[in-house]
Amino acid sequence: MKAQIVHQYGKKTQLKLIELPEPEVQKDEVLVKIAAAGVNLLDSKLRNGDFKLLLPYKLPFVLGHDVAGTVIKIGSNIKRFKIGDEIYARPADHRIGTFAELIAIKEEDLAIKPKSFTMEEAASIPLVGLTAWQALVEIGKVNKGQKVFIQAGSGGVGTFAIQLAKYLGATVATTTSAKNIEFVKSLGADIVVDYNKDDFENKISNFDVVLNSQDGKTLNKSLNVLKPGGKLISISGPPDLAFAEDIKASWFIKLVMQLLSFQITQKAKKLKIDYSFLFMKANGNQLSEITSLIDSGKIRPVIDKVFPFDATNEAMAYVENGRAKGKIVVKVSQ
Repeated sequence: MKAQIVHQYGKKTQLKLIELPEPEVQKDEVLVKIAAAGVNLLDSKLRNGDFKLLLPYKLPFVLGHDVAGTVIKIGSNIKRFKIGDEIYARPADHRIGTFAELIAIKEEDLAIKPKSFTMEEAASIPLVGLTAWQALVEIGKVNKGQKVFIQAGSGGVGTFAIQLAKYLGATVATTTSAKNIEFVKSLGADIVVDYNKDDFENKISNFDVVLNSQDGKTLNKSLNVLKPGGKLISISGPPDLAFAEDIKASWFIKLVMQLLSFQITQKAKKLKIDYSFLFMKANGNQLSEITSLIDSGKIRPVIDKVFPFDATNEAMAYVENGRAKGKIVVKVSQ
């Protein structure tokens, strides 16, 4: 099979398209013929080596965290899927590799693809959908009448999170550039701050939940818009001790994460705000719940561009420039 591999860490590293053997399928796995793969900033960060301490992949490895495709082989213990099923997934950490023609995925990470979606649309959902779900439903416990601030509303996570928060009954605020204000409003945003013109901390206040996806300066400002008892959930760091314990990190990694998050956790504690770092996990059951929302018309995909498989490096560069409206997808096969 053809696959795009990371052969060395580095910001200037280009993925290499090579031939690899077909993946072996274990008892609890299915083999998927990949039709499309979503491209995420996480892919770039992993290639750069930003997560070597958290996710020590052995070089070379196949990159890619989002997949949509068709089941072509099943393991002996598979109960919920059959050959021919159209699925989508975010494979678990250490089992990624969706920039390829084939991938073996554990049954627990899979969900049936939304019926109305093309493969490209389905591939745009898993990572951002699960990130938003785990932030707003699992950690934030967002419910009707609450106020939720979602940063970078026109980005991949933002476009999904706005729709999910609105479905949950929240009043939604977001940031974007002037050209995208009407776009994010069409997704459900009630309050939109033009980040080139205004500072969000001067425009909104007394919020219940903030989903932070930006830098440390923005993270600190986010504390000022939350009410006591509010929740600050960050998907861009810094990782905290609770996360280190969750991934069963070594004592040294726990110490490093505790030091990295010390300033923000202390500030949050003084303001009676709950800070947590989210590094989303693969979860087929949650993805199936997302499928139900999609099939009922509550959430729609937002795709900026679809690149051919041999232009995966160009797709990653496009994501890295930070101007994508929604998701970037690579079309792997018909």
